[in-house]
Amino acid sequence: MKKTFLTLLMAAQVAVVSAQVGAGGITSAMLDDIKAAQPDAATDRALRNALAASSINQLAADAGHLAANDTYFSHSVPSKGITDQQSSGRCWLFTGLNVLRARMIKQYNLGSFQFSQAYCFFYDQLEKSNLFLQAVIDNAKKPMDDQLVDWLFHNPLSDGGTFCGVQDVVMKYGLVPAEVMPESYNANNTSRMSAILQLKLREYGLTLRRAVEQGEKPAALQKRKTQMLATVYHILALCLGEPPTEFTWTMKNAEGKPVSTKKYTPRGFYEEYVGLDLKNDYVLLMNDPSRPYHKTYTINMDRHSYDGCQWTFLNLPMEEIKPIAIASIKDSTMMYSSCDVGKFYNSKTGVLSTENYDYAALFGTDFPMNKADRIRTFASASSHAMTLMAVDLDEQGTPRKWKVENSWGAQSGVAGHLIMTDEWFDEYMFRVVVEKRFVPEDILRMSQQKPTVLPAWDPLFANDAD
Repeated sequence: MKKTFLTLLMAAQVAVVSAQVGAGGITSAMLDDIKAAQPDAATDRALRNALAASSINQLAADAGHLAANDTYFSHSVPSKGITDQQSSGRCWLFTGLNVLRARMIKQYNLGSFQFSQAYCFFYDQLEKSNLFLQAVIDNAKKPMDDQLVDWLFHNPLSDGGTFCGVQDVVMKYGLVPAEVMPESYNANNTSRMSAILQLKLREYGLTLRRAVEQGEKPAALQKRKTQMLATVYHILALCLGEPPTEFTWTMKNAEGKPVSTKKYTPRGFYEEYVGLDLKNDYVLLMNDPSRPYHKTYTINMDRHSYDGCQWTFLNLPMEEIKPIAIASIKDSTMMYSSCDVGKFYNSKTGVLSTENYDYAALFGTDFPMNKADRIRTFASASSHAMTLMAVDLDEQGTPRKWKVENSWGAQSGVAGHLIMTDEWFDEYMFRVVVEKRFVPEDILRMSQQKPTVLPAWDPLFANDAD
């Protein structure tokens, strides 16, 4: 009887497995067909041998592509000094501050000058922590498997971000020179600090949900949240240093000679040397062909602070974005831009070109998805922010290539810069942030539309972090 039962049980299990395979799994016959379809040519055997010891990009590199040899640009914004974000996802912050420092260097005839990235990053992480905790309170009555609650606990904090983070932090907390709050090891290497903060925030998130469930009043919840943020502040101060509330700074000109020595607050320093209204003087332009053009969009929770700017953009065809970017470069004004930097990037030459690698020839199959399809399927999205600073125009004024100031150190790329062919720009550039004075009136009017709200898990959630 026991043997009969086991036999029946095993038979039932086999039947279940067979049914699953028959419903769409790989059968033995199908595997035979797959194997039979593989070419067995001598060239394929040679490729297998080569790929056993070489990277795909080494073998797919197009030796006849000469974009790396051409570093001339017809129009370029002057730049002094390359920054280095090291092992952190703070490209968005370095890029935004590079835009602002270029203005200050030009206006005051400075040498190589930097704002403190560590200062801004401290407050960015504090504000993001508050954003998460308050969002947990706001959604505490929803179940844990609610899509937004699930997304929150998957993404309590990151070191990535957007120009909106620069707007929020700088307008609220001001700026300080790099020497006033220099980089620390944990500013340059953020992964461990981020993991510790994420763990603590998830713990706090559960505590807040339980407090709401037990009927705790809003005032008590805010007091509890403040105590939690005090712990976050303490961790940040230990890892990054405590931000100064006032400091003394000596301005030096391009020749290194002292010009003035004054005492400042961070807000006063920003107002005196930058003074822009970052929240109203800029327009955020996006090229997303997966959605209708000439419409505005915003992504829920895509901001750095609870009471800050949400990433809201006007979607335009690339042929309407380029003239605006060119006008800014011709006026010697850098721009925040972000792209999918990992696609077709040759790290040896510093060139981004769709002709760098011929994957189709290597593997004998095409890769035909266009930009819209890549966005819809999560195959491509903005991953890295850089400062757009140069364009090379032909005799008709058509762009041939573009150049960005990067934040990977002076030894990377072309002396710290990357070069993009115009074809690559079309396919993998996503966002450009420009001053309103370069934007035509009809496009400015479009940017004032009421935006369509997209969910936090949208493919183009803005998280520049490479």
